Amino acid sequence: MSVPAIVLVAVAAATATTSPLNQLTADEKKQGWRLLFDGKTTAGWRGFKKTDFPSERWEVRDGALHLRPTGTGDSHGAGDIVTTDTFSDFDLRWEWRISPGGNSGVKYFVTEQREGPIAHEYQVLDDARHPDAKVGPHRQTAAFYDVLPPAADKPLRPVGEWNLSRVVVAGNHVEHWLNGAKVLAYDLGSPETKAAIAKSKFKDVAGFGTKIPGRILLQDHGDEVSYRNIRILARAP
Repeated sequence: MSVPAIVLVAVAAATATTSPLNQLTADEKKQGWRLLFDGKTTAGWRGFKKTDFPSERWEVRDGALHLRPTGTGDSHGAGDIVTTDTFSDFDLRWEWRISPGGNSGVKYFVTEQREGPIAHEYQVLDDARHPDAKVGPHRQTAAFYDVLPPAADKPLRPVGEWNLSRVVVAGNHVEHWLNGAKVLAYDLGSPETKAAIAKSKFKDVAGFGTKIPGRILLQDHGDEVSYRNIRILARAP
């Protein structure tokens, strides 16, 4: 890398780390964006199928929603948290930082009518260390978990660094983004998506793969993870 390139990277990194956290710009406010996390409280979130917030699992730390590790392995979703509001068409953006060997995820189209938090998931993972990544790219970071893989050349940052992710839902079209790059696009109800679901663990889940107004869920898989700058632009269907 040339010296000018190094300088540009350093400037970009400094800009990213000094930008105000969990705040909307004036333009974002005009466009209708809203924060799902204010950086100070857990307002707007509660446990999945619960009325309260699982504060024994999550805390607000350094401007982020921080999930404590169990120290004993998979928590089986005991601390999964969902938004109090539901969304149908939207542009969702957030930053996340995973721990070494960690596993988490951001789910959308979440309904509490199902027995468990089964929904479309944007996978959040330590691809280098977690065994789930060895199953295949359809279980790696930015995948439509267990259904569709992201691009092989996705710009994933190392464990311990913050990544910027995005999910866009417009009609039946869905996109997964990672650090400014679109890494996956699929259409609900398309032959390709239906075929992929038929090969997944969700093949027998009624209604899976169809669009429903649902909540956003941050997954508790027992591993340490942090989320911040969570914002959403809801659109009319």
